Amino acid sequence: MIEIYLFVNPIGKLCLQAEQDILALVEKEHKDKSIQFRFIPLLNLRTINGLIQQLQIPRNDLEQRNRLFETIYSAALDYKAVQLQGKKKGRAFLLALQAQVDRKGTNYTPELVERLVKETGADWEMFQSDRASEFVRESFQADQQIAREMGITKHPSAVIYNYACERDYGVLLEDYHTIEELAVLCETTEETYHTFHDDTPLSAANERRVAHRHLRLV
Repeated sequence: MIEIYLFVNPIGKLCLQAEQDILALVEKEHKDKSIQFRFIPLLNLRTINGLIQQLQIPRNDLEQRNRLFETIYSAALDYKAVQLQGKKKGRAFLLALQAQVDRKGTNYTPELVERLVKETGADWEMFQSDRASEFVRESFQADQQIAREMGITKHPSAVIYNYACERDYGVLLEDYHTIEELAVLCETTEETYHTFHDDTPLSAANERRVAHRHLRLV
């Protein structure tokens, strides 16, 4: 079995591409391999600083910084709330939101959220109730705790556990850009087995080992 955890910006187009690549990989490999995956919203000071640099926002512009933080936080809670009505609906909402906000340049607004919630087939009244709940906020904080324990500071970052080996760790792939890197880590050949099992250096500078105990499937 293979487990993939992808830490994402809920309104980022690069993260959208990473998510689409993982979904394509799962669709391609599902007959031969058991792959479980989870998309986790990530928000911390380092991700905000990275986005500010990427968007060329002046570092001393606190108004834009705070607006960016609040937008990502709100979008993450939206995603967590839709997830309560099913993982597929949650993923559909996440991908649709990223496509609208980052790829098409649509402003993130309550009206956009309502439209996308309904288009994904989720119940709007249930969404509103869940979105206002303490449970959704706690669920988001639990995600951030996982990220902190793993030392994850960038999105998109993927953590892959390939149980073709016996060693109790996964591989963290930061600055994930291509499906080829992820696909290699999901191989179950004898060669890949030894890549995971031995203490030899990993193949790329953007890969490092991660302790397994910090991740849980939900």
